[in-house]
Amino acid sequence: STVPLLCTLGALLALLAPVRTTRAPDCGGILTPLGLRYFAEVSKPHAEVALRRDLMALRASDLFLGSASPSRDRITSVKVVDLWLSLIPEAGLRLGIEVELGIAPLRAMPALARLSIQADLHVDLGPDGNLQLLTSACRPIVHVQSTGKVESKSSRSILGKKVDVEKLCLDISKLLLFPNEQLISLTALLPVTPSCQLQYLPLAVPVFSKQGIALSLQTTFQVAGAAVPVPVSPVPFSMPELASASTSHLILALSEHFYTSLYFTLERAGAFNMTIPSMLTTATLAQKITQVGSLYPEDLPIMLSAALRSSPRVVLEEGRAALKLFLTVHVGAGTPDFQSFLSVSVDVTTGLQLSVSDTRMMISTAVIEDAELSLAASDVGLVPAALLEELFLAPVCQQVPAWMDDVLREGVHLPHLSRFTYTNVSVVIHKDYVLVPCNLKLQSTMA
Repeated sequence: STVPLLCTLGALLALLAPVRTTRAPDCGGILTPLGLRYFAEVSKPHAEVALRRDLMALRASDLFLGSASPSRDRITSVKVVDLWLSLIPEAGLRLGIEVELGIAPLRAMPALARLSIQADLHVDLGPDGNLQLLTSACRPIVHVQSTGKVESKSSRSILGKKVDVEKLCLDISKLLLFPNEQLISLTALLPVTPSCQLQYLPLAVPVFSKQGIALSLQTTFQVAGAAVPVPVSPVPFSMPELASASTSHLILALSEHFYTSLYFTLERAGAFNMTIPSMLTTATLAQKITQVGSLYPEDLPIMLSAALRSSPRVVLEEGRAALKLFLTVHVGAGTPDFQSFLSVSVDVTTGLQLSVSDTRMMISTAVIEDAELSLAASDVGLVPAALLEELFLAPVCQQVPAWMDDVLREGVHLPHLSRFTYTNVSVVIHKDYVLVPCNLKLQSTMA
């Protein structure tokens, strides 16, 4: 059989192709001001729970500096009335929180305290490759008012006192919805097929601007736990600039090279080695190619074994995505010992349909747009291209798209945070890249 020889030769030739040796982005995303506003909105209940847990266990005097003697005042209620995040271009974020505190003295009318916190946050890239949200400045302020006509002495005693910054600002980012846990989840290993995984790695800290928070990512791939070096992109990828203010929370961008690297990895995993059933038998084939009859005196079913002879390529144009496949189809008979007597080169171009389900990119093949067959090797003499097409084009065009769809039936995980899914998604194909504008939605289990 010529199949093992050709597969070995293909693997050796693949080693000669240039592989990615530098860190370069192939995808990324922009969290827009609307997305930041949504994140602040869903963090508000979480902040209230966290503050209630921390503050209601304290005496009022524990919260304020200048309280020399212990107080019997207790914080009895905590309500977050506002929480917002704003962009500081080229620096980071500003977090603002407005909190109403109920303070109940032992023998007096209850008081209300208004706690205001402003904190400046920035993002660092740690040595482990994970992003981390850190606090660079924190400014808490408190104002206290009596809720009754007579203000208690203990309430007056904490008027004007400064908030204990160390207690409140030690980890102010915890008032958001687990930001560092979310950022770590961004770099998790994600399955594509049982043997293939991908991982999105940030290449630098995000860029903060009025348009949003832009993050460039490099996708790395593994097969059976071993990293796969993919060919270097001939064109460096950078996040496209937004033409105007977006109405989406998030805009993902995936380069043409991202898709080509995905198919390259699946090829290395052997996912595209396929067996194609045929209605032909050696007897019916001998009617077209007489030498087949001399090879097989008895009538046997014909089988087609297909493998990629070079790496697949994805081409993105305005409004259109296509996949180019370069196959070698071995024609043979005999089970279980398959013996090939004819090899056909088949170059196929098929359209790709892209959509998003949850946080996965669903990729399915459309109809075959173009197919070219030529004789690669033969033990049964010269076979004209027209006859090859007549005999083998139909099963290839029917089975190859179905096989490709089955390989990617689970979809491909997009960059995402573990507690969120995507809604209101659209997929816009441009030349060289795909844009995915979408909204964020906190998963119902976490709401």
